[in-house]
Amino acid sequence: MGTCSSLDPVTFNLADLFEAAVDAFGEREYLVADGNRRTYAEMEERANRLAHHLLEAGVGPGDHVGIYSYNSVEWVETAWAVFKIRAVWININYRYVEEELRYLFTNANLKALVFQREFAPHVAALRDSLPTLEHLIIIEDGTDEADPGDDVVAYEDALAAGSPLRDFEPRSEEDLYILYTGGTTGMPKGVVWQHKDVVFALGGGVDPTTNTRLERPEEFVERGQGFVITHFPIAPLMHGATQWSVLGRSFVGDRIILTARFDAERVWRTAADEKVNSMMVTGDAMAKPLVEVLDTKLDEFDLSNLFAVVSSAALFSAPVKDRYFVHLPNIMITDAIGSSESGNNGMTVVTKDTTAMKSGPTVSRLGDTVVFDEDMVQVEPGSGVIGKIARSGDIPVGYYNDPVKTAEVFITVDGTRYVMPGDFATVESDGSITLLGRGSVVINSGGEKIFPEEVESAVRSHPAVTDAIVCGAPDERWGQTVAAIIAPRPGQTATLAEIQEHCRNHIAGYKVPRLLFIVDAIQRSPSGKPDYRWATDIVETQTPAV
Repeated sequence: MGTCSSLDPVTFNLADLFEAAVDAFGEREYLVADGNRRTYAEMEERANRLAHHLLEAGVGPGDHVGIYSYNSVEWVETAWAVFKIRAVWININYRYVEEELRYLFTNANLKALVFQREFAPHVAALRDSLPTLEHLIIIEDGTDEADPGDDVVAYEDALAAGSPLRDFEPRSEEDLYILYTGGTTGMPKGVVWQHKDVVFALGGGVDPTTNTRLERPEEFVERGQGFVITHFPIAPLMHGATQWSVLGRSFVGDRIILTARFDAERVWRTAADEKVNSMMVTGDAMAKPLVEVLDTKLDEFDLSNLFAVVSSAALFSAPVKDRYFVHLPNIMITDAIGSSESGNNGMTVVTKDTTAMKSGPTVSRLGDTVVFDEDMVQVEPGSGVIGKIARSGDIPVGYYNDPVKTAEVFITVDGTRYVMPGDFATVESDGSITLLGRGSVVINSGGEKIFPEEVESAVRSHPAVTDAIVCGAPDERWGQTVAAIIAPRPGQTATLAEIQEHCRNHIAGYKVPRLLFIVDAIQRSPSGKPDYRWATDIVETQTPAV
């Protein structure tokens, strides 16, 4: 077997970039997850041990290893171990029920699975129907669920038996990374990236402030020679934005904080205790309960080190941003748009008194991002034409095991290959992009396109509303009409007329909800994305409020 050491040239391979950071910043604290701590060197040794165990178990280049766990140090150790041996991790949504898990496990062709004991019953129920799954490693989590077989290996035993040495075969920038995404509709899809492409699309290979590309892999470590920034991505690691908040910051020697479960008050306490500099949320779903804690308990937390709040993957509405600036007037709020298929398409930085209610963020475009109209012609700036966002250059290979969907989303225009996942947008006169929403959930009412995100922003800004989701409801005259599902604040409520009156101050009349449904809580994915399938079921099965 060949060796990969600090003397080998660094490439734009994920494991290579991490090992270069280890060599430069080994004694720095790297990861803090619910009280468990690892330096860069400690993470490296444990990942090496797990990597050698996987090799001994027959897992090798190109094999798929599932990670079925809450955020933890073991999640991250497993990720680096998998990349070190040129295998491919598969992120697993821990909220999936058995049939959804069966689809994902089967579609992904798992050869090995690392999972928390809490999830052992699901693994046991599925194992006999998964012929490619050969090796199981279990992470102890304090629960007492039975092993799903006699051949399950304890995580710490696997590490104890593995070599700590970094003596792996040389790797390639064309090694694969797969990100399974549930999106807002449909079954999960595995987006297949080559390492080099995903580094530039999601991993910091393009500087978002200057839109310039790194020329050498060594530039990551050079960036990290100054001060260390402590990042706190709150969403689950199954979500791509959190994965890249960890992976991308690893390359430059930064410090990462993780939490297994979202609890707003605990998040702020952790941010204060760990002196967090930047925090990542997924839109209002996390930002709103967080700011509500600050409304009453701001004095309990020393947040003097916090200078940035970053949002990705879900709408972060202007009214909620404004509440952050009331409590934390000196922070910057960054909105990023993108997808698992395209990476980061654009971003904007908002400061106090610069917010404005729109359907979605207006961002400066990154990389080779364009907007095509329905005739596949690039939208002219300031034209007001609604088109779809597309990106060329650093884009994925396609969807795993899904050639039909790959052909639909990965297209060629005038000889250039683009990915176009379905996000609608307009192009402002200065060339920036305003995101409108995903076409798969757009509401068509009498020929007018209504984007749920825009209406949701207006509805959520009502003082009696904690959270809201908007979808189309069948209508004999208009084809579809707008239905709003709200979760009221404790002890408060709102009528349809009150919601309508409020919304008319923010959006055009034809976008105002015509139906209102009241629920205890809005169902969302673990990443905070609205569950539009759930919303449609509510509209179809429940009686509207008046």
